[in-house]
Parts: sequence; structure tokens; C-alpha cells
Amino acid sequence: MSTTPHPSAVEPAAPVSKLGYVTFDTPDVERMVWYYTQVLDFETVEQSADAAFLTTGADHHCVVIKKGQKKARSAVGYEVWGSLTDAQQRLKNAGYEAQRRSDIAPGTPDVVVMTEPGTGIELHLIEGQDPSGVDGRAPLRPTKLGHVAAFTPELERMQNFYQDLLGFKWSDTIGDFFVFLRCNADHHAANFLASTTKSGMHHIAYEMRDPNHLITMIDHLAKNDFRLHWGPGRHGPGHNLFTYHKDPDGNTIELFTQLDVIHDESKGYWEPRPWHETYPQGPRTWEVDVATINIWGPINEQEIEH
Repeated sequence: MSTTPHPSAVEPAAPVSKLGYVTFDTPDVERMVWYYTQVLDFETVEQSADAAFLTTGADHHCVVIKKGQKKARSAVGYEVWGSLTDAQQRLKNAGYEAQRRSDIAPGTPDVVVMTEPGTGIELHLIEGQDPSGVDGRAPLRPTKLGHVAAFTPELERMQNFYQDLLGFKWSDTIGDFFVFLRCNADHHAANFLASTTKSGMHHIAYEMRDPNHLITMIDHLAKNDFRLHWGPGRHGPGHNLFTYHKDPDGNTIELFTQLDVIHDESKGYWEPRPWHETYPQGPRTWEVDVATINIWGPINEQEIEH
């Protein structure tokens, strides 16, 4: 199993620059909209009886909630460098079916749709989104959608797909079963956990500005009867401060801050922080132990089961 970076033989067909949005299917749209607007302080940009599009700021949406059977991460949208026309052609040249559509959602009228290998979920590739018109200076609201973690039965295949086809770069691996991939300066936008018994989303994460912002949101969660099931703590890979709780559908939600960033890819190491283990610190394969999962100590066994 590949746990180290590998050079691509060709340029990626559709190099991704940003995680754009994630879709949740739910039997109770109103309940999930209440959670996102009243608890996490997102803004609803558009809503109907069967769907809602919510944002943390400038983009039209970063969370889509749709009526249906309960399913987290039913679709993921990524922004790409360059034109969709070029990306679609290169995807087809690489042997992937890529359909151009204009009916996916408001705010994203031009989308290339393809299927993620091994999971069957839709991946949406976009050049950008329409502006939301929302004031992004809300004091409680997360700053952005940070990353999404999912289970996969074929970790090496998934890692190769994201690196070779979508231009992601390898950031870290835990053991031989948990890989972290980045598409910009942030340590990871996508991470995958190998499993032959579990499927779907592992967790979704939203970024808070700093520890004080995170604490304020945790107090707000408690006021609304949402309790943490893990954290606060600090992960090894990415070194982010983290907390985890469950949304009304039982999906795992991470709120984090202080994620590692890499400003100069040519140097290949993370911007130094006093809590790093080595100086400089670059991508690595981590041993499976308590300090990897949470530098501060306590672990939640369910979070690393695979």
C-alpha cells in the first residue's frame, strides 16, 4: 500500500484548488437547516421544501442539504484550476466518464460530474461559484468548510486517483490505513480511512479562527444541548486543535483550528509551530499510537476503527 508521495507520469487531468461543498441527504431538511443556521450559525442562501444551500461567507454554498434517505457526503464539489472544458477533455482522455451539466444547483451553473472510484459518490468539478451576498464577518460562524474524511475499501486506488487525476498532494499517513491529502496550503482537504466493513463519511470539519473562537462555539453547542464526544485535543497529523460532536442525523462534525499549512511546496515542510515533533516537519508516516491520534492524550477508539 502506498503511504508516500509518488510522481505522476503526466500532469493531473483536473487539478483541484479548493474544497467547495459537500451534500447531505436527510429525511428531515428543516431539522438540519435549523442545526446549521441556529447552532453553527451558517447562512441560508436558497431553500425549497426539498433542498437548502448554506454558506459560511462569499461562496454561494459550502453545504447542501437534500431530502432523501440519510446519507452524509452524497456528493462533493471541488474547484479546479483552469477551464472546465480542458478538464473534461483531459478526464475523458484518461478514460473517465465526465458529464457536463448545468442543472446541479443554484450558484454552480456549470459543473463537470464524475464518479469517485470505490464509493460511487458524485464528484462535482467547478471553476467557481456565484457570490452568496452574505456578510462573512459573523462572530460565531466557522470561517470555512475545511475537509471531509471518508471510508474507502481501496485506499491505494483512492490515493492514486486523487493525486494523479485531481492533483492532490500527500500530506501524512497513519499506519497503513489513514491518508491525508491536500489541494492547497492547508494540510488536508480530503482524507481517507481504509475499511472493508464501513462505508460513507467518517467526518466533516469546519475551521474556526482561533482557540477562543472554538471555545465560544463549544459553549454555544452546549447551550443547544450538543455535547462533545471527543476533544478538545490536538492531532498529530495536521496538528490541529479539534473537537467532535454529532449533528441531528448522527453525522460526526469536527470543529478545528491551527491546522498545519505549507507555504512553499519547493521546501516541502510545514510552517514551523512550537508543538511540532521535528524541525522542520514535513509529510511522514505516523505510528499508530496515542500521541499520533491526540498529542494531549485521550483517544476515542471509534474515531480510528476501520
